[in-house]
Amino acid sequence: MKNYAATALKYAKWAAKDGGHVGTWTRLAAQRHIDDLARAKLGWEYHFDDWHAADICKFVEALPHIEGKWKTPNITLEAWQVFLLGVVFGWRRHEGGRRFNTAYVELARKNGKSCISSAVALYCLTCEDEVGPQVKIGATTGDQARIVFDVARKMVEREPELRAEFNVESMANAIPCWNNGGSIKPINARASTQDGLNPHCTIIDELHAHKERDLFDVLKSARGARKNPLSWYITTAGYNTQGVCYEQRTLVTKILEGVIDAEHFFGIIYTIDEGDDEFDEAVWCKANPNLDVSVQLHEFRGYAEEAKASPDSHAEFKTKRLNVWTTSKHGWINIPAWKKCGGDVDLGSLKSVPCFMGIDLGATSDMTAVWLVWVVDDRLKVWGKCYVPENAVEPRTRRANVPYQRWVKDGWLTATPGDVTDYEYVEADIRSMLDEFNVQQIGYDKWNSSDLTNRLVADGAPMIEFRQGPASFNPPMKALERYYLDGRLDHGGNPLLTWSASNIVARHDVNKNLAPDKKNSTEKIDPIVSILQGLGLALNYDDPASVYEDRELLVL
Repeated sequence: MKNYAATALKYAKWAAKDGGHVGTWTRLAAQRHIDDLARAKLGWEYHFDDWHAADICKFVEALPHIEGKWKTPNITLEAWQVFLLGVVFGWRRHEGGRRFNTAYVELARKNGKSCISSAVALYCLTCEDEVGPQVKIGATTGDQARIVFDVARKMVEREPELRAEFNVESMANAIPCWNNGGSIKPINARASTQDGLNPHCTIIDELHAHKERDLFDVLKSARGARKNPLSWYITTAGYNTQGVCYEQRTLVTKILEGVIDAEHFFGIIYTIDEGDDEFDEAVWCKANPNLDVSVQLHEFRGYAEEAKASPDSHAEFKTKRLNVWTTSKHGWINIPAWKKCGGDVDLGSLKSVPCFMGIDLGATSDMTAVWLVWVVDDRLKVWGKCYVPENAVEPRTRRANVPYQRWVKDGWLTATPGDVTDYEYVEADIRSMLDEFNVQQIGYDKWNSSDLTNRLVADGAPMIEFRQGPASFNPPMKALERYYLDGRLDHGGNPLLTWSASNIVARHDVNKNLAPDKKNSTEKIDPIVSILQGLGLALNYDDPASVYEDRELLVL
């Protein structure tokens, strides 16, 4: 009798320690499982159930291969697949349902995505004690949706014991289960607006191909009536970093880095690491956990040779064989190093210390940030506030999986009444900060200023225009980088600020000067921008007379 839970744990321990055969995101996913097991021993709200982990694996290994040549007629799971299935289905809430209602799996082509997804569909149809379980297999087109569906249908046709035990039937456009009234059906974007959707399990194949998010949103919202739903997204990398797939991928990376807590969301990404030589055979297994199983090494070598000879083949090789998003921009801040800088910021001891303020006024329906910056004994200390409209909190939390509601509750984010940010709240806080702290200068963006900044200028606040470009931002970005990498930053462990830090992407001018790349940054970066403005002022505060006597425009 196989011990699937032990296999999953053994794989996790190997992957968490191995730096050569798995990539960063795989290693972090493995470490997450290990850490969660430790939490469970201390009475956590979730527990790992060996039986449920084993049940899905035993079910899958009883299914037949339906294409290709294999050593055995039935599926034999590799250790990484046991880990994947065991973790998703083994973690339970104490009342018995699955912990994870969402799973995002990203890996290169030919690693058995369709086979595993089809098995998940059949298991959710037959084995989860659900009344009338609807299993929907979605894709952008009907043909794409049928790939996973047809694999599942052929499995039913070739396995008489499956048909007999669960009373399932293979039909052209459905796989009904007469025992519980459920079915598996393919669905595409054009059909996704139909009424009556109440899915127990939704599987979206090749999520990267979804240019629009309609199908994704409809299937996600339709599962609300189920007590134990599962959304299963499986994909290779793509090219559209503005689409729903990259949005979900970004969420996974933030969960794995510990930037966002999302206990309901499982994610794992198999890809090479930044800096890896894409033609080094030793790194190919990072993106291809089934290398030498379903992915043949001699064929892979052929793809590599083609990639060396042709730019088009090179792009395909990198994206589809090594699972690299070829147009993605990498985050500027090293989050593990940033998180180590969560030292306390004692505001009481800083009241008389000179400081600098940065204001980043977002659109009225967006985020606004006001932050203070101190340089004390060669340490950088930052503290501030962020604001969003109250009516944006719930939709942003639900749609983007960003915990605005939790941040408001915990005091990290201020929700102002209505649909737009009420700048009166922001102005009142700024004036309070001016009264309480020794603010030398306030940096702001003239092109995004408002009546708020005009009133502050009229009242004599030390407002300094901060031009938005590499010439101004390069010095504070380089300085902030030195501070946090050296461990000389204290940000108080603010989770919203850490989230903002994980979002920022840097752009370079021809002279390699840095500036925040708002267009390609994955989410809101307002707090970091306001800190950079304040730090930029601090770095240039050598001759205050040039500001207070002449009121000249500060160009950084």
